[in-house]
Amino acid sequence: MAKPSVDKELCIGCGSCISVCPECFELDDEGKSSVIAETCDCDLEEIVLGCPVQAITVEDKEEK
Repeated sequence: MAKPSVDKELCIGCGSCISVCPECFELDDEGKSSVIAETCDCDLEEIVLGCPVQAITVEDKEEK
């Protein structure tokens, strides 16, 4: 499983991640992207590559 995360310092709130996967991302009160689901079925590679400031990373989680 993969878990996305957002670096709030880098995020500019453009919404590209939300347009690809609204089930996993939303804008918070500061207008920055926020992860709202632990895992999602979206194309996380597309989301990472689509972020203009590289604020989104994906960590592989091994099931235990």
